[in-house]
Amino acid sequence: IIEEKHNRIVEVIISSVKPFQLMMGKIIGIGLVGLTQFLLWILLSGGLMAIAGNLFMSAQGVDTEVLTESVKGASQYQEGVGGEIMAALDTVDLGWIAFYFLVYFLGGYLLYSALFAAVGSAVDNETETQQFMFPITIPLLFAYMLSFGVLINDPHGPLAFWLSMIPLTSPVAMLVRIPYGVPDWQILLSVVLLIAGFVLTTWVAARIYRVGILMYGKKASYKELVKWFRYKG
Repeated sequence: IIEEKHNRIVEVIISSVKPFQLMMGKIIGIGLVGLTQFLLWILLSGGLMAIAGNLFMSAQGVDTEVLTESVKGASQYQEGVGGEIMAALDTVDLGWIAFYFLVYFLGGYLLYSALFAAVGSAVDNETETQQFMFPITIPLLFAYMLSFGVLINDPHGPLAFWLSMIPLTSPVAMLVRIPYGVPDWQILLSVVLLIAGFVLTTWVAARIYRVGILMYGKKASYKELVKWFRYKG
């Protein structure tokens, strides 16, 4: 967005489409590219691991069924956080985890991309984005840092629950909690709130985007963003 705005390409594009259509086209297009990349990684990694595993077993002459049973037996004696994680994963359908990953990836991406689209439309260069980007990334970084300690050690505590409900942190927090067994109503509520958060942020971002995309030579501030949001028409 900043590059198109800086090169004045956006003025030509806006003459053919509405600002909201342009913003949503960018969000959805880049989101599908990212999703395609993830799917390719999963398919290629799974295929290569399966082929490598079969070749290794064939070369070593090891019975895969015996080895699998041995690994399962050894895992029962694991202790600490690692053992708890493995035990939790044994009780969860990996297919559902992959499904929830896609849901939260798309929801989280759509939410944050709308916010960053608004930031991109409000500035003229990347240097000016710092004052707006830092507050947006704080919740995501906060949830990511807590996932290694608090969320794993207490996945059903109050802090873990609220982090998995707040749209800005739920894409990370809920995925950490799911292997430990989360009630269906909590997952459903989290997804609904995430969708509502995306709709709200997209509406706010669109009102800022339609004005900021054609603003040049003026350093934006939070006061200016509020003024752009209130513009009618």
